[in-house]
This record gives sequence, structure tokens and C-alpha cells, in this order.
Amino acid sequence: MVSAKGKNRKLKILFLCTGNACRSQMAEGWARHLKGNFIEPYSAGIIAAGLDPRAVRVMAESGVDISRQHSKHVDELAGINFDYVITLCGSAHEQCPLFPSRTKVVHVGFDDPPTLAAFSQTDDEALAHYARVRDEIRRFVEGLPDILEDPNNPVSR
Repeated sequence: MVSAKGKNRKLKILFLCTGNACRSQMAEGWARHLKGNFIEPYSAGIIAAGLDPRAVRVMAESGVDISRQHSKHVDELAGINFDYVITLCGSAHEQCPLFPSRTKVVHVGFDDPPTLAAFSQTDDEALAHYARVRDEIRRFVEGLPDILEDPNNPVSR
């Protein structure tokens, strides 16, 4: 993206979820890992629920270390002017705070791994849910920022 002064700058994208424990943390990690030259990623939650250890584990299995990230409440990022806020769960989308009018808010929902894993019989079965959602988020992030700026893509509306 190019600023009004003609200098290249990264898109500032906030990935927002309910607790900033899993999906938004994964999205931030993938964006930093895959698109760090183009995107300045952030993640936050409507509440700060703590970083999910299983999310850290499945991301590490893919070569992305999110262990140094921490769960943040969206208010902690109040001074940042985001280009996009991407809500990753229905609850965050419904409770999304107001952002300046230049910020585009987009909803792209993903299943909640902890909810899916709650009835797993083994840790491996639980981790499989996390890995599936991790991979879905990766595919989404791989399409950034183009998918957000394509008027023919339903995500950009």
C-alpha cells in the first residue's frame, strides 16, 4: 500500500476474536510469517482470555512461533489506525467496537478449536481440530491483502 506521501507502508490489520486466545493469535502469526513485508498484523479480543497452549503447539508444528504473543483486549490497541479489522468469530463480529470511518471492518468466520476439541477423546483428536482451523486461517492469510481489496470477492463487502 502507498501512503499519501508516496512512501510504501504496510497495511495495518487487526484480527479480532472474542478472547484473543486462538484464532486471532493464529491469524496474527500467519500474517507476520507469510506477509510481513506487506502487513503489520495485530490481534486482540473483546476480552483477553490468555494464549491457548494448543494454538501455540499447532502453529509451532507449522514452523510459526506465536509463544511470545500475548492475549490483548481491543482497548489496548486504541491508538493504532487500522486499515482493516477482520473479525474471525460471530461473537466478535456482533460486539465489534466502533473504529474510525476509514477502517474497513470485514467478517471472516472460522470454527472455534477449543469448542470443537471439548468432546475429543484424546489430545491428538483435539489437536486435529486446531490443525484444521490453523490450515484454514493460513489459506485465508495467503490471499491477503488482495482478497480484501477485490470488489468481486464477498469477503471485501
